[in-house]
Amino acid sequence: MPDSGFPWPIETTRLDNGLRVVVSEDRTAPAVAVNLWYDVGSRHEPAGQTGFAHLFEHLMFEGSVNVAKTEHMKLIQGAGGSLNATTNPDRTNYFETVPAEHLELALWLEADRMGGLVPALTQETLDNQREVVKNERRQRYENVPYGDAWLRLLPLLYPPGHPYHHATIGSMADLNAADLATFQEFHSTYYAPNNAVLTVVGDTTAAEVFALADKYFGGLAARAEIPAAPDGRTVPATGSPAVETVTADVPAPRVYVAHRTHPFGTQGYDVTTVLGTVLGSGRGSRLYQRLADGERIAQPDLVGAYGVDLAHAPAPLIATATARPGVSAERLRDGLADVVDELATVPVTAAELDRAKALLSTMWWRQMSTVDGRADTLGRYATQFGDPARAADRLPAWLAVTAEQIAEQAAELLGAADRVILTYLPEEN
Repeated sequence: MPDSGFPWPIETTRLDNGLRVVVSEDRTAPAVAVNLWYDVGSRHEPAGQTGFAHLFEHLMFEGSVNVAKTEHMKLIQGAGGSLNATTNPDRTNYFETVPAEHLELALWLEADRMGGLVPALTQETLDNQREVVKNERRQRYENVPYGDAWLRLLPLLYPPGHPYHHATIGSMADLNAADLATFQEFHSTYYAPNNAVLTVVGDTTAAEVFALADKYFGGLAARAEIPAAPDGRTVPATGSPAVETVTADVPAPRVYVAHRTHPFGTQGYDVTTVLGTVLGSGRGSRLYQRLADGERIAQPDLVGAYGVDLAHAPAPLIATATARPGVSAERLRDGLADVVDELATVPVTAAELDRAKALLSTMWWRQMSTVDGRADTLGRYATQFGDPARAADRLPAWLAVTAEQIAEQAAELLGAADRVILTYLPEEN
């Protein structure tokens, strides 16, 4: 396996209606992955329409002009395939992996819901999926210990009006207030061929995919004007920490320490990625060695750090730890902050750096080892950076990060003056 780069062919075209098509042929197995990235996520949502992109993740499985409700899923699974969809602040993607002989089916289904969802959308379907989203919010965020941490961290990291200020689950009040016509207009605005990238990876050829894409997507009309998302690249420093303490039904104190860094895809965020791995990935990380194994104040399975790969604003680096029995939140918070602070003053060793790069290399090649992983990655780089081939830059960029760059970034961005601290305290019995 190569140490870096992208050792598979990449071919691209653009249909007359603006749809970008990316193909990477791989004859290893008779399967293809189809991945459709729409350049719409929660950062695009206007005031009063939060949660719309995520709701459409659900609605897109509820039928279109030529496909009955839930039929998309039945057809793909009946053909031996798998499928799903995800939404985040930057995008929404829909994806299937199917036996190669069913490529045409997958493309027809995606084209039908791109162009045929709005005519098929009914008030009954909308109301039903609104209730599904409400239930999801209860199950994933409100009724789970620490489940609302992300909902709380975002407003602490990004000020009101910033496109990352709210989470993709959105506001239930906004979802309830909007009528059918408002949802139809949102879909017509963003789910258009010239706002999407279609990526196919696997046992096919570029010529076959380009022809099928033109056959099924080519007749869909482009959207004349697609509103740009608000600019979130600049977040003014406050000069003081943003602190929130929550008393909730949780089993033990937990602390999150978060900082804004650089946008995903930049050289600065490559440093953040390696830094975060040194800080909080696995048993060899600084957080584990210090708080779980050394001072024994954090639960071993509940300590770590990670970056959130957001591409259009300073992306967050989050460190977290959950207290062992008898350890106070104050002691845990101080210990967590000390380890973060020491990244600027205690040099990262060669062994730490080698370990972090080995972990990131393994993660990268695990993603690249499947047709669906490659399709998602190529779709991302085509959508966010205009060129799927830029995916080949990522691993070499991580491998080039130095200990000096980590110390410099820690000193510049991870100081206490611009830190976010979220603390959970158990309710008193």
